[in-house]
Amino acid sequence: MKTLPLIAALTLVASPAFAADTSKADIEKVVSQFQGALKAHDGKTLGSLFIPESSWVEALGPEGLITVHAKKPDAPRYHTSTPGKFADFVSNSKNALEERFHDVRIETDGAVGIVYFDFEFLLDGKVQNRGAETWQMVRTDDGWKIAAMLYSSNF
Repeated sequence: MKTLPLIAALTLVASPAFAADTSKADIEKVVSQFQGALKAHDGKTLGSLFIPESSWVEALGPEGLITVHAKKPDAPRYHTSTPGKFADFVSNSKNALEERFHDVRIETDGAVGIVYFDFEFLLDGKVQNRGAETWQMVRTDDGWKIAAMLYSSNF
């Protein structure tokens, strides 16, 4: 009779739902590390949260598009960058940096995941940019990493 609880426990550990639940907690840790590295101006840690081949895309939201087109009418609606450039900015910035996340949603099957949230990016305590952001996540041998970042900008 003592083997029945052991079998039940092993079934729970091996179940996809359990894997997704623990993966969700691990992804939440990446979200927290991202915010902490930004505040600490720790570009090295920030860069380590991405896979080397990751993509980075900023799409201008309606307000951002109006602001940018007022200065440069032919500016594109989006542009690409790299996590490395952002990590360099974070490391070299003399200003206080913070990104506040609201309504964070995480979905995962244990191998891939998505993080979606609304954000405010603050520079010296003042909101400089806000919008929606999504991360495409992948589980690697070194833990969860960001494979792609896409966000809207309204400033």
